[in-house]
Amino acid sequence: MDTKITGDILEHLERQHELLMETYESISNELHKLQVEEEMLMQKLCEVASAEKDEASTSHAHDTQKQTPKN
Repeated sequence: MDTKITGDILEHLERQHELLMETYESISNELHKLQVEEEMLMQKLCEVASAEKDEASTSHAHDTQKQTPKN
């Protein structure tokens, strides 16, 4: 193979490698951000579910007290 063509191919492959590494870093950073966001949303969901459960049990206890006849 001609040395100029070999040099051009090597240069092209090096540039492709740089672009792939930049893309990998970008995707990796985006994935990390999404994982952090997912964790925060899951914590918030647990808080909301817990609050709703507490509210439902308080409401149920209050309703039960209203329905209990007093002698």
